[in-house]
Amino acid sequence: MAILAVGSVALDAVETRAARVDGVVGGSAVFFSAAASLLTEVRVVGVVGDDYPLAQLGFLRERGVDFEGLLQMPGESFFWGGRYSDDFRARVTTETRLGVFADFDPAVPPGYGDSRVVFLGNIDPDLQMRVLDQVRAPRLVAADTMNFWIERTPGPLERVLARLDMLLVNDEEAVQLAGDDDLTRAVRRIQDLGPAIVVVKRGEDGSVVFGRDWVFECPAWPVPDVIDPTGAGDAFAGGFLGYLDHTGTFDREALCQAAAYGAATGSYAVEAFSVDRFRALEAGAVARRVHSLKELGAPSWTNH
Repeated sequence: MAILAVGSVALDAVETRAARVDGVVGGSAVFFSAAASLLTEVRVVGVVGDDYPLAQLGFLRERGVDFEGLLQMPGESFFWGGRYSDDFRARVTTETRLGVFADFDPAVPPGYGDSRVVFLGNIDPDLQMRVLDQVRAPRLVAADTMNFWIERTPGPLERVLARLDMLLVNDEEAVQLAGDDDLTRAVRRIQDLGPAIVVVKRGEDGSVVFGRDWVFECPAWPVPDVIDPTGAGDAFAGGFLGYLDHTGTFDREALCQAAAYGAATGSYAVEAFSVDRFRALEAGAVARRVHSLKELGAPSWTNH
């Protein structure tokens, strides 16, 4: 089948200890698609301005990503600029320009309505809800969010949560959303709001998948030379959901395996600026990293 991915399609300026780049392609939908398209078909809904270098997404088209839902409008594309500390533990946003994204009203093409998996990238919860109103009974609906929406739009976000099967957040966002500093209790409170599965991303410490009565911990792939962590979370989501859609299985064992695929694709994302690491990457390389992860970290799950 296919994944419907809705999110930002942006231009980024990023500065890390390795170098500085300006005007490179980015955004949640781009990083997600770069990872997920290694495993399954992806359909993108988003908006760009007439300044966007669409040719830079050609490798995704060649891989089968469907951009019928990507609208190009007169004006400037969404732009984000950021600078990372040398240890990558801190990030400062230096500039944000919404451009045409300020008037984004997601329209899902009729041919996308039967998508088996829906991924709602880190955008306004009202926009996420509009997407959900346009799809027909997907098997799995997953979403990402961030501190900004948790603080500014708690009501709309709760309405989205009520319609989710899965939420992907980092540990800071999970405790903020639930209002509880204990991660396990925070996740249980989030599950009470709707999503049966909560995936907590912990960067170099791996990820934790929480089911209703079980927990699975997956290590991260050790990257010796991080270049740029921008988009790693979306690439993780792409590998995770891409695996699930590829297999068409959504049980506990599949979710545990999907976490390893997310770890693998997320690790590739940080090895280069933008989505450059994915341009020549093949599915076999991802599978080999997943296999090595299992030998390296012995991921395990427990009942709770």
